[in-house]
Amino acid sequence: MSTSLFDLTGKNAAVLGGTGVLGGAMAMALAGAGARVAVVGRNTERGLRRVKEIEGIGGRAIFVKADVSSKDMLLDARSEIEGKLGVVAILVNAAGGNSLDATLPPGGDFTKLSRDAWNDVFNQNLVGGTLLPSQVFGEAMLEAADGSIVNIASMAGMIPLSRVVAYSAAKSAVINLTRFLAREWADKGVRVNAISPGFFPAEQNSSLLFDGHGDYSDRGNQIVSHTPMRRFGKPEELAGVVVWLASRAASGFVTGQNIVVDGGFSSSTI
Repeated sequence: MSTSLFDLTGKNAAVLGGTGVLGGAMAMALAGAGARVAVVGRNTERGLRRVKEIEGIGGRAIFVKADVSSKDMLLDARSEIEGKLGVVAILVNAAGGNSLDATLPPGGDFTKLSRDAWNDVFNQNLVGGTLLPSQVFGEAMLEAADGSIVNIASMAGMIPLSRVVAYSAAKSAVINLTRFLAREWADKGVRVNAISPGFFPAEQNSSLLFDGHGDYSDRGNQIVSHTPMRRFGKPEELAGVVVWLASRAASGFVTGQNIVVDGGFSSSTI
């Protein structure tokens, strides 16, 4: 099979949340496939470090500082990217996260869950993490009749995990919004899909998955025991999926799909 199917040369990509572990791996993958990449996030130090890493593999990248919860900042980010790189044809919505206040401890009382914490998680993942950037960057994609939006959902959006109830509900909504936008924009040249990673260790969940000595925690052991591949995912294992979805040559008839990358976790726990 020709590698030209996955050649993104000449395409401009914006990776929101590209300063994070998973978003960063996907930004690297897109750059490795030839795309010019705008790393968008709040942390300048991490953003510039990511740009340097991309340049280190021969790619071209810029960092644009923006808070995805602000539509005005996203509009400014789009203008800056268009001025430096051109119109964005690939959007990866990888910004998001969970809140400790929205996580139920073992035996926790759901009726006491903070509404503010619930709203914060939905704002991070659904509103700022998916809705607003899809509106802002989708507008230009519709004008160009060319675009691929990749929303980062979660395996938790398919299976309501007991402790991260708000996060699970928010990611489920991301999957639903993905399918809605795919249907709305299917005949306008814009494809919209989602990737649902399983358990990938990162800063936010490391204390949940590992103990203080680097070994699996009780929760980590429980998760791995329910994962057919008997391990957690590696960030670079998302690379092929995001490049495939970004490439019209490779996935031009694919829209409205939720691609699960979880080592088989969801297949063994339903």
